[in-house]
Amino acid sequence: MSLPGHLLPALVLLLAGSPGRAWTPSTCRAPGEATCNFVCDCPGCSDETQCGYHAASPALGVPFACDFEQDSCGWRDISTSGYSWLRDRAGATLEALGPRSDHTLGTDLGWYMVVGIHRGKEAAGATLRSPVLWNAAPTCELRLWYHVAAGAVAELRLELTHRAETLTLWQSSGPWGTGWQELVVTTGRIQDDFRVTFFATRNATHRGTVALDDLVFRDCGLPAPQAHCPLGHHHCQNLACVAPHQLCDGEDNCGDRSDEDAYSCRHHIATDFEMGLGLWNHLEGWARNHSTGAWHPAWPHRDHSQNSAQGFFLVSVAEPSSPAVLSSPIFQASGAHNCSLVFYYYLHGSEHGSLQLFLQMENPGSPQVSIPLRRRCGELGAAWVRDRVDIQSEHPFRILLTGHTGPGGVLSLDDLILSEHCQPVPELSSLPRGLWALALQPQPSSLPPQDFCEPGHLSCGELCIPPEQHCDFQQQCEGGEDEQECGTTDFEAPAAGGWEDASVGRLQWRRLQAQESGGPGTDAGGVAAGHVLSLQRAWGQLAAEARVLTPALGPSGPRCELRVAYYFHGHPQEISCNFERDTCGWHTGHLTDAHWRRVQSRGHGYDHTTGQGYFLLLDPTDPPARGPGAHLLTQPQAPSGPQECLSFWYHLHGPQIGTLRLAVRREGEAEVLLWSRTSTQGNRWHKAWTTLHHQLGSGTKYQLLFEGLRDGYHGTMALDDVAVRPGPCWAPRQCSFEDSACGFSSGGQGLWTRQANATGLASRGPHTDHTTETAQGHYMVVDMSPQALPRGQVASLTSEVHQPLAQPACLTFWYHLSLRNPGTLQVHVEEAQRYQVLSISARGGFAWRLGSVDVQAERAWRVVFEAVAAGTEHSYVALDDLLLQDGPCPQPASCDFEAGLCGWSHMPWPGLGSYSWDWSSGATPSRYPQPPVDHTLGTEAGHFVLFETGVLGPGGRAAWLRSQPLPATEASCLRFWYHVGFPEHFYKGELRVLLTSVRGQLAVWGTSGHLRHQWLEGQVEVASAEEFQIVFEATLSGQPALGPIALDDVEYLAEQHCWLPAPTQGKPCLVAPLVGASGRLSSSWPTWLPATLPQAQEVRTATKAQPCTSASLHQVPVSSPSGLGQVGPASPSSRPSLPGGARPQRKAWSGQRSPPACPEPLPAAVPWDTLLAASVPTMVGSALLILVLLVLLGLVGRCWLQKKGGCPSQGEMAAEASGFDNIVFNADCVTLPASLTDNQ
Repeated sequence: MSLPGHLLPALVLLLAGSPGRAWTPSTCRAPGEATCNFVCDCPGCSDETQCGYHAASPALGVPFACDFEQDSCGWRDISTSGYSWLRDRAGATLEALGPRSDHTLGTDLGWYMVVGIHRGKEAAGATLRSPVLWNAAPTCELRLWYHVAAGAVAELRLELTHRAETLTLWQSSGPWGTGWQELVVTTGRIQDDFRVTFFATRNATHRGTVALDDLVFRDCGLPAPQAHCPLGHHHCQNLACVAPHQLCDGEDNCGDRSDEDAYSCRHHIATDFEMGLGLWNHLEGWARNHSTGAWHPAWPHRDHSQNSAQGFFLVSVAEPSSPAVLSSPIFQASGAHNCSLVFYYYLHGSEHGSLQLFLQMENPGSPQVSIPLRRRCGELGAAWVRDRVDIQSEHPFRILLTGHTGPGGVLSLDDLILSEHCQPVPELSSLPRGLWALALQPQPSSLPPQDFCEPGHLSCGELCIPPEQHCDFQQQCEGGEDEQECGTTDFEAPAAGGWEDASVGRLQWRRLQAQESGGPGTDAGGVAAGHVLSLQRAWGQLAAEARVLTPALGPSGPRCELRVAYYFHGHPQEISCNFERDTCGWHTGHLTDAHWRRVQSRGHGYDHTTGQGYFLLLDPTDPPARGPGAHLLTQPQAPSGPQECLSFWYHLHGPQIGTLRLAVRREGEAEVLLWSRTSTQGNRWHKAWTTLHHQLGSGTKYQLLFEGLRDGYHGTMALDDVAVRPGPCWAPRQCSFEDSACGFSSGGQGLWTRQANATGLASRGPHTDHTTETAQGHYMVVDMSPQALPRGQVASLTSEVHQPLAQPACLTFWYHLSLRNPGTLQVHVEEAQRYQVLSISARGGFAWRLGSVDVQAERAWRVVFEAVAAGTEHSYVALDDLLLQDGPCPQPASCDFEAGLCGWSHMPWPGLGSYSWDWSSGATPSRYPQPPVDHTLGTEAGHFVLFETGVLGPGGRAAWLRSQPLPATEASCLRFWYHVGFPEHFYKGELRVLLTSVRGQLAVWGTSGHLRHQWLEGQVEVASAEEFQIVFEATLSGQPALGPIALDDVEYLAEQHCWLPAPTQGKPCLVAPLVGASGRLSSSWPTWLPATLPQAQEVRTATKAQPCTSASLHQVPVSSPSGLGQVGPASPSSRPSLPGGARPQRKAWSGQRSPPACPEPLPAAVPWDTLLAASVPTMVGSALLILVLLVLLGLVGRCWLQKKGGCPSQGEMAAEASGFDNIVFNADCVTLPASLTDNQ
């Protein structure tokens, strides 16, 4: 038995058994018309992939977008000439085809579609076409960003092909703006299948490029079937639900036209101008026309009724100085009922065009007056906009529509629909001449005075003021008429200071009395009868934002200000928010040009709640921000108790990110800083919390403020999962003392104080803090002089209560002791009882030092710092940067980066461009390239530190990663694993190891490399007679380019020599000898190495054959600022060891991790003199043979490399090596200082 078509959806819903919810098919075998139809019909939205956009959330209203970061989203190039589209990015090739950065990320890492440079001489076109799309809703709009170089393209055109008709949605021949430009077009209702095509046309004189990015289809899906509709809504035949005002409005909102069928709309009178003028046959200055063969650039490309170029509409043909008038017949009095008129208008091409709707009463014995009901003016875009007026009249009436077209503008009307209570009088009469004259009267704000001045010019006295001098903040007329209605207003005058609503969507701006606006009830001056500009609902069908505009202003001076009083009103909302549905009680500030935005997880951006949901993002490149920061605020909140705990998750990532601050505001009080973080915190989410303290009796409300302050444009800030609960928080796991004392108390003594030395007047304490390394930074300090703290007395600093620890943790802190012995700094842990975990008694210095203690606490606990005075004048103890991390404390300057940076500082160095190393893992999505796995674990879950050199500009900028201050050493070994990746032959990143001390800095190790996709081991022996720091410096030896430099498994072996791997018969390990300033080999080099070896290269063999597992092992002797270090093949007895004979704990060398870079050294039973005596003849012969081969290979390789640009030429080598005394070998080429090669 066959089933009627209109019953099939009902049966489907019945079988689905989900009343009130949208039905989702159980399989993903959606029919063709259910694929790429802007509706998620399958679980996971798998039916909406490669549709010109990527699948989106099934939530209603979520746009479908394509940013080209992963692929082309199904867009295809169908060009037939060499001028074609391709997916590209600025940093992918040496010479980028398109702009220097994409629109999505704002960097050269992002992708876009671009038309390449065409070298031909003939005209050509590039065509980019979407996949087949289905069933666009009447509200569908397409937004995209395009970039055109000046004079690069002759014409751009966006077309929609539906069945046999092709509609032009947009076209332009320039002029083109600079940078990325936004384009918004509406498609109208499209039934069945269609395609969208983007054309770029060039002629013989235009050879440049054009790029596209960030395409978004918004509000394009038709409503889904529902078992039940909300109260008052219409249930369509296909079981979709539409609002009451969408019935009989001239648009197919159901998707099956059941809301526009003849039976449902039998009482309405609709005029679509397809067959004539209908009831609207009284007109002057209007003409019925269509879009076929239109010559005017602002002419509608299609009508509204049919959404076709063949459809008809009314268009104004009146002169710009004359109005076009359209009159209805006379309607009967509507009484208590509404006579509603729905109409669609098109106002495009001029800022001076306008459309007005008047009500003309037909009351005998009363003067005929036109009552204005609606006014729209200005440039509203190339779209048909819906409006509606409701009329209640006790007398017969007419409706008049008058329009004025500005220079170059077009005004059109279509689909005038009258409701059932708009009944014409039995005998239609023509419009009396008096009414025509009244309708034709020019409106003062839309037409220039009828005098001797040209159209658009303002007449004042004997002067004619041209348009460019209107509202230019310089008075030309004696009475100041040219500067009136230029935006300055209190909205009491009907002209509203020249502000005009330019909204086309569901919201609009209207001038109302304050008591009628639904707002505060009074205007800004406290007057109830005063007028305000209020946001109200509108009848527009598009989803655009509400806009209100001034006339064209300017030019302005650099100190021009706009001041406005504004009022927000809404239902009380919670601070606690995971941002999955909306922003709850949070809103972005309006005093900055950078804004926090609620975004969905995609690409490198992911939320904390689910990893696929929503979060708040601050990206200073979208759009490019001029100001330093952005604000995110709550509505004023009433406290729920004397103390509340505010917790949140934050994400600070990028080499130039800046500072994130949290503050609280109270009326009549200064803003109080609660929390802050500066610089990148790694590519991961972190949790933070702070206690809010309130005075309940005062009745004062509070407001929370997140402020993001940028240092540059490289990096993003994000927030998620904000929560408030009653009661205090646990003690924070991290404290920099920048915003507060973090709950630390001195037990009523007041001896410990939080201070900064910005004024230089602090009597005690270091000149700079450790966090910011500036005089503006804060720290805790106690004065240890006898007057403040007598000898033997104790000053205590106690933390708040920490939550119990589920596993052992490491508490690190930075301390600073005065040069004169201040006494002893003791660290205690209070759990059930107090016990001491650390005692520091040493002379101070000029540097902050790192202290660490291991903590195990199964119950709530506190940490107590006690300063025991030694009775020394001018002495102090200072603390800064406390951090509690899971896991045991590492050895000084050693770190596997699994839990953090282990005391390594990545604070930006101002003199080097304020860039920072970052902390990430291969599994974490990132906007920057990075290694896929770490070295410690060998998996994508492992962590490492990295720096993306692509953000560096020219001028020798760099990023530093600095160790804690280390004590003087005669010989200690630094081992580490590094990863570099750069495009071959074009760019080289450079990684260097520096030693810094009071005597200056010295480069002791360095490498540069191309793309290798592997971790390499480096080691260097250090020696210094002074306290020093180790610095890893990431920089470029060429032009800026994409490429990461990463570090992992840094190990500092104090007072232990580096050991050399055993010689092999596999790939030789290259060892670099120390070269002094004279260019001669250091005397500390092994005596068995030929001092005249031309390439200073060693090839060794051994009885124990085992190939090297690393592509390159770099080892150079080290000279500290105090003298030269010594390094050579260590004897087996000198292998590194720990006290008690324990082997060093290197996770990367365990049997389950990566193997050593080279085999173990020779056994201790083989003396070195025996080995040398037996192998000298073999070594000499082998060396001579290999020398000949190397010379031949060098001659051939030199020619090849100079062609490719892989290694510098001899002149370049000499220029680069003249000021650097250390030698670096790598797997690509060998570079020697000229001083060495000249002396051989």
